[in-house]
Amino acid sequence: MPETPDPIANAKGRCLCGAVTISVAQMKAELDVCHCAMCRRWGGSALMGVSGESFTVGGREHVTSYASSAWAERAFCNKCGSNLWYRYTPADNFSFLAGLFDLPDNLEFLQQIFVDEKPGYYDFAQQCPMKTGAEIIAEAKAAGHTFEES
Repeated sequence: MPETPDPIANAKGRCLCGAVTISVAQMKAELDVCHCAMCRRWGGSALMGVSGESFTVGGREHVTSYASSAWAERAFCNKCGSNLWYRYTPADNFSFLAGLFDLPDNLEFLQQIFVDEKPGYYDFAQQCPMKTGAEIIAEAKAAGHTFEES
């Protein structure tokens, strides 16, 4: 089994204009990648997200959230439009957009999800677990989360 990389102690990120800042404690040194149609429409391509044990957000007055489904919210800076995070509401889990942070070059993908919705015009070279939307929904239900499809 591959060794889990050491977390990043205190990762600091910001939106394009700097009005919103995010500090993530003990950020996992891995990326989650989502290929679902909503993530691609929201950000123009696959979402590459990072998460950690806890976080703080500065400039919250510049954060606007949008309930994109019955189980998720997406947030952006209302000054510059930078996408900030995806929040899975049943578990209150946040996934911050990796591009907000200056991250080390050696980060690897933890998993790619909704691969059944990935278009054929791009592929990533890194090998990692690949899960379909049905598999992700089944995992959420098995964890006791409500995952109503809209």
